[in-house]
Amino acid sequence: MKLKICGMKLNTAEVAQLRPDYLGFIFWEPSSRFFEGEIPELPHTINKVGVFVDAELDYVIDMVSKHQLNGLQLHGHETPEYCIKIAAELKKLNQKVDIIKVFSIKGEFDFDVLKSYENVCNYFLFDTKGKLPGGNGYTFDWSVLKNYPSTKPYFLSGGIGLNNIDKINEFKKTPESKYCFAIDVNSSFEIKPGLKKIEELSEFKRVINIQ
Repeated sequence: MKLKICGMKLNTAEVAQLRPDYLGFIFWEPSSRFFEGEIPELPHTINKVGVFVDAELDYVIDMVSKHQLNGLQLHGHETPEYCIKIAAELKKLNQKVDIIKVFSIKGEFDFDVLKSYENVCNYFLFDTKGKLPGGNGYTFDWSVLKNYPSTKPYFLSGGIGLNNIDKINEFKKTPESKYCFAIDVNSSFEIKPGLKKIEELSEFKRVINIQ
């Protein structure tokens, strides 16, 4: 499994030294982790993901061009048609940018909604449904993923922290983890929004043996 650290804002360069596979930057202004300014130069092995919530198409493309983003995480009510339009615009940039569509889970989940997104995004991301589109700080019941009907790789997100190590290791032994491509962490490793706990992130990366 890969590691994605999201909500980057205040100590990006320090977090980058841990060499996660992905760093997430939130381009949704109401967020306390809203990213402005310039992304520091990162190791070429780190993929930069822009997180958007029902954003205007032009804004998304502008951010891709400005920050040379490698991925788009769509965290709102973006339709399959929206994803198709985004993909068409990205093609014009001649830059490979993955589309990650987020689905929020609380209790049961109707996996039928994934069908229309199968051919218009590269990954799914499953997060905990809460008051905000992400960063709510608690996990959902991962056993729901026993009913995952797809072979598309997905990111697992939602309040994951050091206290979930045993749970993650148990999950990795289950059939439903087969297509879990990456673990996505954020608020559980923060001193305050956007300021990450470096030592705890380092420990997390070490003990779950993410590769």
